[in-house]
Amino acid sequence: MNNSLDSIDLHLIRVLHTLLTESSVSRAAMRLGASQPAVSAALRRLRAVTGDELLVRSGSGMVPTAFGASLLEPCASILREAQRLQAGGQTFDAARSTRLFRIAAADYMDPAFLPALVAGIKREAPSCGVDVVPLSREFDYRKSLAAGEVDAVVGNWLEPPQELHIAPLLDDEIVCLVAADHPALRRGLDLEQYLQAEHVAPLPLRAGGEGVIDQHLHHLGLTRRIAVHCGFFNLIPGLVARSLLVLTTGRRFCRRYVEAEPAVRILPCPVPFPLLTYYLLWHARSHHDAAQHWLREQVRLAAQGS
Repeated sequence: MNNSLDSIDLHLIRVLHTLLTESSVSRAAMRLGASQPAVSAALRRLRAVTGDELLVRSGSGMVPTAFGASLLEPCASILREAQRLQAGGQTFDAARSTRLFRIAAADYMDPAFLPALVAGIKREAPSCGVDVVPLSREFDYRKSLAAGEVDAVVGNWLEPPQELHIAPLLDDEIVCLVAADHPALRRGLDLEQYLQAEHVAPLPLRAGGEGVIDQHLHHLGLTRRIAVHCGFFNLIPGLVARSLLVLTTGRRFCRRYVEAEPAVRILPCPVPFPLLTYYLLWHARSHHDAAQHWLREQVRLAAQGS
């Protein structure tokens, strides 16, 4: 084992902590805002420095070695102290703060997420205000983050914007939501029937653009029939319940409506979709701000509980 401290810098510590937390080179690269080759090169350097594999293959994923796992908390401690040093002693007193937090978020996540997030913020910071701004085609979230008009953005993208800081929040399975009397519940829903059915979809976030569902379908060379576009995602289950429309979205969203609305049911989607990943985005200008760091932690906690 090489004992020279000159072989280790703070960036390597951050890479190691992210790799051990994510157990994935690709997810670590996304969270770090770096390329996969760069993170792989850092992992090779860390292995050379420590004399340990740190992460090893297990099935289709990776797991930390015993030594790697033992480094997780020391790495976290070093990063916390470095952040405190860089902030010059800056702290955020949530209990006393009167700050206004502004969060832009999509309404097609688990419907319990935003209420849980606001409740958590108000519980820990009762005098802070919270503005929740909807993601829409008229809202330029990149510009708003750069201008400090919003503090954080939560949503999903097939390819999240790489110029922003990114943290994966949660993954979701793509399913179909149909009326309780939809014929597909009796006969099943195969690919041909899915493509021929009438679909309801939210308005794309970009004018003239596509949502993540249709982006992936077109990547597969498939096109569905969208009969209805709706700008209010939470109204869509009601439209589905009273028609033969098919909604394709995440299971977390659909599950809440099935629990509350007996007129809709969940069906497996016959199209092979990857997991839908929701991300937290923020700008470099707020990366080291103590209040913003606290806010991002509240977002992560709310996502873990949803």
